[in-house]
Amino acid sequence: MSSSTPYYFTAGPVAARFNRIVGWLARHGISLAGTAELSVRGRKSGQMQRLPVNPHTFEGQQYLVSARGHSQWVRNMRAAGGGELRVGRKVRTFTAVEIPDGEKLPLLRAYLEKWGWEVNQYFKGVTAKSSDEEILAAAPDHPVFRITVRG
Repeated sequence: MSSSTPYYFTAGPVAARFNRIVGWLARHGISLAGTAELSVRGRKSGQMQRLPVNPHTFEGQQYLVSARGHSQWVRNMRAAGGGELRVGRKVRTFTAVEIPDGEKLPLLRAYLEKWGWEVNQYFKGVTAKSSDEEILAAAPDHPVFRITVRG
């Protein structure tokens, strides 16, 4: 894969097409409900990998939640410790810290309230209205990173 080829973690052809469209829109300055394009350095290739994400603001801080689990971008983020978020010409470079499972409950509930329409299928029946116990049980399957924009 060349550095100009975007990496999209997909669940199938419809998701792949949706990701390409949302990523293209974000690159060109159009954010759907707050979406952005994430660039994170590949831990093996060293090349920047791109995919659309739903940055989530909770209690004044910004987070990235992996609805699809321990995907490649998550592994890359753990290795890189940060990346870039882009909407059009606005690029925000950030550092990232992974949140422990026990601290995810209120954040995941708020994330599912905002983005559930798009991501509920990846949470295996867990929704914003699920019990605390159900959300905590799902937490290990959904990595969360607190991001801090540099500068």
